[in-house]
Amino acid sequence: MPIECQINVLLAKKKLKSKDVAEKIGITPQNFSVLVNDRAKGIKFSTLERLCEILDCTPGDLLHYHPVKDD
Repeated sequence: MPIECQINVLLAKKKLKSKDVAEKIGITPQNFSVLVNDRAKGIKFSTLERLCEILDCTPGDLLHYHPVKDD
């Protein structure tokens, strides 16, 4: 997938646990795991907003786009 989630990187830098962040943003740890491990098909803006607030970052810090090259 050309969009990669960088939440794990920010969690490690801020020494936060996934379980605690999931609770703060109001989603289950299982759904947070899907998001963190690049298995999510999408993300609600409200979830993105809460993540940015908690991690003190911008959406661009959380998500990186890597275009797929055609051969």
